[in-house]
Amino acid sequence: MEPIEYLWKDRKRRLGLPLSFTRYFLSGDRLFCETGLLNLKADEVLLYRVQDLELTMTLGQRIFGVGTVCVHSSDKSMPHLDLKNVKRPREVKELIHRSVEEAKDRRRMRATELLGKDGGPDYHDEDDLDFIPDEDGGDD
Repeated sequence: MEPIEYLWKDRKRRLGLPLSFTRYFLSGDRLFCETGLLNLKADEVLLYRVQDLELTMTLGQRIFGVGTVCVHSSDKSMPHLDLKNVKRPREVKELIHRSVEEAKDRRRMRATELLGKDGGPDYHDEDDLDFIPDEDGGDD
């Protein structure tokens, strides 16, 4: 079995220093979080399941040059993963974003939203719950 090639590695930081037992890894298809020293807990999120990324930087984090990247996914066991106090969080978020897009392209997965005629969301009448277009082309 081949070793996993990581695109990015970091640790959760305290006061800007990697003084914790929480480690983060990004490979071409997964995002890993390992916590613990003696008892190890390892979680992972498949990149093609990532739905949204969020970046938060408190004043204290900005002072120490760190931030938190929040990963929201459709994964049942890990729907929300926070990469807390990572160095260069904007670059990390962008790297994860690019990796997610590549993973979705490899699997030919693209989510499309239902759009109405004007390009906005398609809202339906309360009485018309079958969501099947009528003969005149409308949903009335």
